Amino acid sequence: MGRAVFAAEPVLLSARDTLAPPPATVESERRVLQELTWKPTEFPVTLQEVEGEEYQAVLRFPSPLETGDPVNDRVAVLWYRSTKPQGEGGRSAVVVVHESGSAMPVGKMFARGFAARGVDAFLVQLPYYGLRKTNQQQLTERKVLVAIRQGIADVRRTRDAVAAVPDIHPQKISLQGTSLGGFVSATVAGLDGAFHRVFIMVAGGDLYSLLEHGQRESAELKRRLDEAGYTGEKLKEVLEKVEPNRLAHRIDPRRTWLYSANQDQVVPIANALSFKQAARLPDDHHIRLWGDHVTTIVYFPVIADHVVQQILQPPEQ
Repeated sequence: MGRAVFAAEPVLLSARDTLAPPPATVESERRVLQELTWKPTEFPVTLQEVEGEEYQAVLRFPSPLETGDPVNDRVAVLWYRSTKPQGEGGRSAVVVVHESGSAMPVGKMFARGFAARGVDAFLVQLPYYGLRKTNQQQLTERKVLVAIRQGIADVRRTRDAVAAVPDIHPQKISLQGTSLGGFVSATVAGLDGAFHRVFIMVAGGDLYSLLEHGQRESAELKRRLDEAGYTGEKLKEVLEKVEPNRLAHRIDPRRTWLYSANQDQVVPIANALSFKQAARLPDDHHIRLWGDHVTTIVYFPVIADHVVQQILQPPEQ
């Protein structure tokens, strides 16, 4: 796509955090919530229309968990606006969380696909991606782990930023994440159940086991963490702070779907099943596909249709 051109003066919106996690029942759960939550407050959102891109506008707002990097600490969300009409009462929307690739091709594909099917998509750029890139040197392994924690908080706040956008129904905002974005989304879903529906793609739980047994991207991250001194109990302690399984029992299984690749070598099926069990997902909410971490992309049209079908269902009373 060509370079984005700002089409008009930015619009300033006012949003407020609705974060309201239920109390923890065990100490490990309490520690995770302490790491991932913050005191709710009002925050500003700028809405900037753009031209020359496949998305139509950009939302910017402050991250609830700052790192001291002013560029990275301004969350960026790309709005893929649907032109299809919806019913009265406000439009359905979905927050899309991308994979680890720097160009975010899968996340963008999902955002385009949802918009084409009638659901406004908001692609949130995780820390140090896209408009949040900085001129600093390559991220250290410690910063990667901090960025995952920040990304979880950013995705949860994105829900409230999107709710401030005119014509978006605040009770019809769903969440979808793929691979890295799937792990982030799985953890976000366990905070307080704020999203209408949640869709987790090629991700799972038990991060320590994943790094021990996963191949390709998982094995490479494990190698880098080993070199940085994150091994054994030290690694377990760090991963516990963002472990999806620690909050999975707080997820509503009726409103959550997990999509897994049976031959996945990056996220082994055992890790998907670990999350399924922790979240108490029924069998028909765990869609298992023939293929690996990459080749299951051929099912994209069917997956997108299924996701949109669920998103357009009315909220439970």
